[in-house]
Amino acid sequence: MDKNINRYIIRVYAIILNADKEVLISDEFQMNMKMTKFPGGGMHFGEGPVDCLKREAVEEFGQEIKILEHFYTTDFFQQAQFYNDAQLLSIYYLAEFTSPVKFKISGKPFDFKHEENGAQSFRWIKLENTHENELTFPIDKNVIALLKDKYLR
Repeated sequence: MDKNINRYIIRVYAIILNADKEVLISDEFQMNMKMTKFPGGGMHFGEGPVDCLKREAVEEFGQEIKILEHFYTTDFFQQAQFYNDAQLLSIYYLAEFTSPVKFKISGKPFDFKHEENGAQSFRWIKLENTHENELTFPIDKNVIALLKDKYLR
């Protein structure tokens, strides 16, 4: 392990599946790069993982979600991509919307006008047609494989 790593970054994500075995993903432009990931974000001090995810849902979707159950927590070492001194720990929950979707769901990746930090769009992807490499980050790639194992086999 790198001796320069001296802190954790904890991120919490929602896995939202619909009746067609599609999962909701977020296409974003953050930190000057395009990324495809699960919706969610960083946990703040004084916040639990479930509270974090509920806050993130309101921030990202503009509506509330219900947490159904824990799905996965990172079980391998992952250095944070954007911070050389941090280890990343990601927590994933199965969730559902508490009311019908009120935000735009796109049919195409990166459906925003300008590539500027904070740009975001959402889309459904079919689990059966999704390859791990469609997601940007290593832990998300692992989670897609786990979802396919659970829901398609």
